[in-house]
Amino acid sequence: MPINILMPALSPTMEKGNLAKWLKKEGDKVKSGDVIAEIETDKATMEVEAVDEGVLAKILVPEGTADVAVNDVIAVLAGDGEDVKAAAGGAAPSAPKAEAKPQAAAAPAPAKADAPAAKPAAAPAALAPAAAPAAKANGSTSGRVFSSPLARRMAKEAGIDIGRVTGSGPHGRVVARDVEGAKSGKGLKAPAAGSAPAAAPGAAPAMSDQQILALYEEGKYESVPHDSMRRTIAQRLTAATNSMPTFYLTVDCDLGKLSAAREEINAAAAKGADGKPLYKLSVNDFVIKAMAIALQKIPEANVSWTEAAMLRHKHSDIGVAVALPFGLITPIIRQAELKTLSAISNEMKDLAARAKGKKLKPNEYQGGTSSVSNLGMYGIKDFTAVINPPQSSILAVGTGEERAIVRNGQIVAATMMSVTLSCDHRAIDGALGAELITAFKKLIENPVMMVV
Repeated sequence: MPINILMPALSPTMEKGNLAKWLKKEGDKVKSGDVIAEIETDKATMEVEAVDEGVLAKILVPEGTADVAVNDVIAVLAGDGEDVKAAAGGAAPSAPKAEAKPQAAAAPAPAKADAPAAKPAAAPAALAPAAAPAAKANGSTSGRVFSSPLARRMAKEAGIDIGRVTGSGPHGRVVARDVEGAKSGKGLKAPAAGSAPAAAPGAAPAMSDQQILALYEEGKYESVPHDSMRRTIAQRLTAATNSMPTFYLTVDCDLGKLSAAREEINAAAAKGADGKPLYKLSVNDFVIKAMAIALQKIPEANVSWTEAAMLRHKHSDIGVAVALPFGLITPIIRQAELKTLSAISNEMKDLAARAKGKKLKPNEYQGGTSSVSNLGMYGIKDFTAVINPPQSSILAVGTGEERAIVRNGQIVAATMMSVTLSCDHRAIDGALGAELITAFKKLIENPVMMVV
C-alpha cells in the first residue's frame, strides 16, 4: 500500500508551515534519512528527513505552498516492489502514514490517529493542526463536533456554542475562520428547540474584523496581511495574558561599579588574528549573567507551572528578546550561570545574527526558565514585559541614565537603571519575587560577585 508522507510538526506548538522546497522529485528513490524537503515555520527554516524507503510517487503539495497544516498529506511514497503509477493514482485513506522527520527538531506533537483524512491543499492562515481530534463542545446542539483546538478556544472566549457553527474545513470541520464569521452572525445555525442558551462570557468578546473595518473609511488605510510569526506572537501573548495572574516588581540599580568593570574588561580583551578584540561586553551581557545567578541563589523562583506539579529547574536557561523586522524571537543562553561574560556575549551575538536570518533551530528558542527584554537602547526608562510560557518570569530592562540620588545625605549624580520583574503568581509569590529581584540588584551593583 502507498505510504502517505505528512507535514511534520517541527515543534510542539507548530500548527502550520510553509513547504519551501522539494529536494527530491517524483520518481526519485528515497532512503530513510534522506533530506527530502525544506520547511519554513514562523521562526526557522529546517531540512526534513524521510523515515521510510521507497520511490517518491507523487508530490501533492508543490514547493512554495504556504500555511500547510501539520499532518496534511504532502506526498505519496511507493514502497519496495510497489507499482509507482498505482501509488501515484491515490493513496487509500487507510494507508500507513509516514511522518517526515525534521532534523534537530524539538519533540514532535503527538499523532492523532482518530482524525479525518487531511486534504493536500494548503491550509488557511488561522487553521490549527488538521489532525485535531473531534471534541464534544459543552452545550453543543449537535453532539460530536469536529473542530480545531484554536476554533474551540475562540468559541469559548466569544461565548459561542461551537455546535451552532457551520464548519468549512476538511469533512465539515469547524476552524478559526468559521468562529470569526460566527461572531458577526455568519454561518451560525439556529439553536435547537429546548437547548439551553450559551453561558455569558466572563469578558466582552473582541471586535470582529467586520466591526473594526466598519469604523474606517475604505481607501484610507492599507491592509497588510499577518505573516505566520505575527500570528504566533499574537496567539501566544494573548494566551499568556489571559491565563497568567501576573504581578510586577520594580527596582533601580546603580550602574557605577558595573560601568567601570565593563570598561576595564573590554580594554583588557585579547586581540584575534585580525587585530580585533575577541569580545566586547555590553550591559545586557551583565544583565543575563546576573539574572542567571540570581535564579540559582533563589531556586524556588527558577520554576515552571504545570497543573500537576511545579517544575524546579536545575540550570538557568535565559531567553533574550531580539527584535526582528518581521516580529520578535527569544533565543536562549543555556546554563548561563556557568558561562563567562565573554562567552555569553559571543553566544548572544551569534544567536541574534542567526535569528535575523531565520536560521535558529527550535531548541535554540523554545523552553528556557526565564527571559530578559531590554529596551534601554531606545531610551525607554521602564516598562513591563509579557511572560513567555512556560516560563514564570521575565525581566524588563530600561535605559541607564544619570539621575540625582541621595547618597550619605548628599544629592549626587549617578548612572541608574530601572528594571521590572513580571512574575506568574501561580508559581512565584510576592515575597519570592522580591527576593529574586533583590538578588539581581545586588549582583548588578556588585559585578565582582558574578565572577566568584
